[in-house]
Parts: sequence; structure tokens; C-alpha cells
Amino acid sequence: MYGMLLESVQHFVQLEYGEFVWRQALLTTGCKNTVFNTHQLYPDNLIPDLAAALSAITGKPIDEFMIFFGRCFVRFFSNFGYDELIKATGRYFCDFLHSVDNIHLQMRFTYRKMKSPSMQLTEVDENGAVLVYRSTRSGFSKYLRGQLLEIAKQLYGMDVSIKVLESQNDTPGGTSGPISIQGGLKTVIVKYRLDFDNREYMQRRVHIKAHPSQLQLTPVNSKLLLNLFPFALILNEEMKITAVGEKLIESWMLNNVNRSPMELIGAKVTEHFKLRRPSGITFTWENIKRLQTVLFEIQLLKGSSAKGTKDASKQSDAQPAASQVDTSSSTEDAAKIMTSIPRRGSQGLRSILLKGEMRYIKDINSLVFLCSPLINNLEELREMGLYLNDLNPHGLSREMVFSGFSHYSRLDLMCEREEQRAEELETSLALADSWKRQGDELLYSMIPRTIAERLREGQNPHETCQSFEEVTVLFAEVQETITGDDSIKYAMTTVNTLNAAFSAFDELIHSPMAYKVETVGKVYMAVSGAPDINPFHAQHMADLALAMLQSIRQLNLPGVGVKIGFHSGPIVAGIVGLKVPRYCLFGDTVNTSSRMESSGETDCIQVSGYTAQKLKKLGYVLLYRGKVAVKGKGDMETFWLQGPAPKKK
Repeated sequence: MYGMLLESVQHFVQLEYGEFVWRQALLTTGCKNTVFNTHQLYPDNLIPDLAAALSAITGKPIDEFMIFFGRCFVRFFSNFGYDELIKATGRYFCDFLHSVDNIHLQMRFTYRKMKSPSMQLTEVDENGAVLVYRSTRSGFSKYLRGQLLEIAKQLYGMDVSIKVLESQNDTPGGTSGPISIQGGLKTVIVKYRLDFDNREYMQRRVHIKAHPSQLQLTPVNSKLLLNLFPFALILNEEMKITAVGEKLIESWMLNNVNRSPMELIGAKVTEHFKLRRPSGITFTWENIKRLQTVLFEIQLLKGSSAKGTKDASKQSDAQPAASQVDTSSSTEDAAKIMTSIPRRGSQGLRSILLKGEMRYIKDINSLVFLCSPLINNLEELREMGLYLNDLNPHGLSREMVFSGFSHYSRLDLMCEREEQRAEELETSLALADSWKRQGDELLYSMIPRTIAERLREGQNPHETCQSFEEVTVLFAEVQETITGDDSIKYAMTTVNTLNAAFSAFDELIHSPMAYKVETVGKVYMAVSGAPDINPFHAQHMADLALAMLQSIRQLNLPGVGVKIGFHSGPIVAGIVGLKVPRYCLFGDTVNTSSRMESSGETDCIQVSGYTAQKLKKLGYVLLYRGKVAVKGKGDMETFWLQGPAPKKK
């Protein structure tokens, strides 16, 4: 799908639900795009995936969001002028419904890779109409409903109620029809009943009476009709070809070497032509007669296998004796054309695609396909073996080829540039996201995540200061017994030792159980219970201390050990500094914890008596050390932490 659909969704979701909800939806779907380019292609599953994500976030049904997305698209495309295109299709809402398939055909020149659905009105009455929707993508029928509701309300000022009469292969939340046994995708078919006030349209368009002057028209010879439309076809009720335009016969002969054009006359139309659009319908008299205002696309088959040459007398018998369009000269004209066209191979010729309307002529009970070749530029004209003078003398067929020649390459260049800009933008956004993640990691290494988020929201740094009733603060100092005369070499050894030890300690820190506060020289400081309140702070800090001691032993650094001490109590914490902000702890608990470390011994963990009582209740193994003189505190009872609490079975 093109990015314009996703642009509309992004704009109105952000407008009605907020930026946070939109980002959550993108995160849920795994979409890495934060900006969508109008002419860039994106996966079809993004729309239903976003609907499912928003449904999970808000609790509203998925179908409600698909309808909402359809409405969003109609509101959004007004910025591109497509609302004027829809208004120009006709005075009434029913005119638009008749023309919606043709609008998709015209938009194909701007959005060349668009996989548009097919929609036709099958019934029209004073109370509404029946619309048949066909597509190879499932799950988008609710999206179409939203579009129809919004177009009726916004552009035609009427309320429409829509209900589903029949539905086939429409899987909710899917993006492609189910696979058939024969291979390929099954077509999604949904028949809608649209109820609205359609009385004025019926009076003006359907129940109109012919003017008396039209009833006095003289018969028209088929030569005049086929000269005006040299690619036209005339079909009888059996869907057999009764007359063919001169240029169409020439094209058929170029693609069917050494075969007689007589095979066209009287043959089933499906033997030589393939119905490309409207998609999903069969080439039958009833279907074609019902779709009078729809643009048809019919492809001339290359090397088609007709059922043999038809006898001229049988061809003439199949036609009515009296009619306004005389086709008696069709066979003679075909014979003349056969002898006048030089024979050449069909290798490399491109199949001709004819576009036009099927008109029913009541007087002869026949369908006339008034068409012209669908050609974008001179290159395609050459590939089909045609020339400009082969095209219809009326209309804009030749002008469109010239216009396509001058603008087609320019459009390609513009699309390529837009795609290149989109790729560059996505690369820049990905790089910006990478820089943002690196910046976040650096920020979180200095400031706790919860505090950083509050600062981002505009909170004053002074307001981040908090008091905590009780936390556990740990100090660990790396001890070295190796000395040397070379001061530079000793310093380098010390740096490498501290880097190995502190990196090992960093791997043991797990938020929110513990938070690394800072390192000063050879001392490593951590806290449990701040900035995230943790009622098990003493237990988690004891586990961390034992793990630190074990990690130093596993490093097996010669002459290297660690002294660890911790204490529990109240503290005050907050951000200090502006250029290099740090999260700092203050209070007597911090000083006491530092004394537990400094008065301890290498490869031992010393804890205060208050913290030891907490750990004993949890089953930790502690050894009474005795009373230790602590500066500012006097003598304090301390304990050695020997081992962890036994694991519960």
C-alpha cells in the first residue's frame, strides 16, 4: 500500500488519541517507521496490525478502528484535492458509486503500483443501492465502509447506513485472501446494502424519458460506427463477435500470424479477449449489461485459439434482420483488411489493452464496446505494433500518448527522487534513534532512569530530592598488595585492575534491586532501596556483596582483594550538578556504611549490628566480630557476613 494511507492514520490517531498512544501502537506492531512517504510502498499488513494494536491499547473493537481509518483517509486526501475529483464525478452520491471503479483506474497513472479493489453497483432503487466489492486483500471491507460513510457525510451531506448482505473469504485482520486449492488467492467478495435517500437520482437519471427527436433517428451503417471507433467490438446476446473495428483486426492479425481474421467474426469473445477489469466477474451477457457506466479493460490474447474459421452465411444469420446498426459489411471489410496488411511475426509484440464502456443497443439487442487502446507513451505504442494514426481520430488518445512521452520519464524521475529521499530520511531517523539510545545509556549511567524521565518532563532538578526511610548502602574498596618502583607501570596496572573489578561488579547490578551510585578512586558505591523503593533492600544488598566477593576470586588477579561493608538506615538523595549531574546520597547512613568498609578486612564483608539482625531473621550466616571504634559513633557491634540464606525448597 502507498504511504498516503498510513499518513492519514498517523495524523488522525495522533490528533484524537495522542502521540503516546501512536508510539505505543508502532512499538506493538514492530514498525520502525516514524515518518511515512506519500508515494512509497509499505507492507499491506500495517493497517490491520495498527488497528489490532490500537484495539489492545484502548479496548475498542478492531472493526471500529478499521472504519475509523477509512474515515481518516477521506478527511486526509482532501489536502491532495481528491475531494474535488469525487465531487466532479456527478451530482449525486449514486453517481460516485457508479464511478468509483473508474476513479481507481485514473489514479493508477499517479500510483502505478496501486492494488485497487473492484466495486460495482448491481442494484439501484429510490432507497439506496447494492454495491459488490471484490479484492485480493482480506480485512479491508470495514476500511471501505468507513470511506463510504465519510464521503457521503462530508461531500454529499447525507447519512448512509451500510449492512453486509453476503461475504466470502473476508478474514478479519488479514491482508491477503486465503489460498485456493488450485493455487493463487481467493477473491474477497462482499455485497453491501447501502440505504440512503436516492429518489432525486432515480427521477433525474433512471426514469428519464427520451426526447422525441431521438426517436426519429435514421439507421446508421456499421462502417461509420467502426470508423469512429476503429477498435470497437459488437457482441450479440450469446457473447459472440458480430462486428470488429478495422484497427482491432489489424492488431489481432499482428498477434496471430497466418490466421484469417474471419475467425473473429462469430467467435465467442472469450476465445480472443480476456476481461481484465472489472475484476472478479465473468464475461457474461447479464453481468456486462448490468454495468453500463463502468470502464472495462479487455486484453487481446496473443496466439488465441479460435474454433476454426466461421462461415459467412452463419455469421450473417446470427444478426437481426432490421437494426439501426447495420453489420452486413463486416465480413467483406475483414477480407479486404486481411489482404492489405503485411505479414510479420508476433515475437516481442506487447498485448493490447483496450479500455472503454460497454453500451447496450436495445434496437439490435447487442452490446457495443466503445474503446481505445490503453497506452502510456510512445514506447508502449511501438511495442504494440501501432502508430499514432491508428488511434481513434476523436478524443484525446493521441494527445495522451504525447503527454505520456513528455511526462512519464519526468514522473519516474520524481518518484525515484522521492523514494531516495524517503530512504535517506529513514536512514537518518535510524541513525538518530541510535544516537538517542546511546545518549540514554550514558544518561542512565549518571542518573537513575526514573529521575531522568522526570527531568525530561520538565521537572526542576531541585524537585527530584527525596528522603527514604530506610535503604542499605554498600561500599567496596579494591585492595592491592603489589607495589613497584616504576610509578607509571604501577598506575597502568592499577587502572587495568580496577577496570576488571568494577566491570565485574557492574554485571552484578540489577535494577531495581540495586543501583550503582558512583566510583571514587578504588571505592565502589551501591545502594538498594533508592531511587526505587525496595522493602527487601538488606537481603538484596547481602546477595550483591557475596556475589562481589565471589567475582573477585574468580578474576584470580594476583595480590588483589576487596573490602566490603554495608549498613541500613535513612538517607536523602537527589541530583547534584548541572554540567555533569550525579545522583548522590546524603545522611549518617552513608557515613556509617563507609566506616563498615574502611574498618573491615580484605576479602571480608562487614555489616553493622542493626543490619545483621535483619539478615539473621532471613537465615543468612553471620559471625560476631565484636565492637569496633567508628568515627563519630563510638564503639559499634559489627558482624562478618559468611554466607547466604538457605534456599527454600
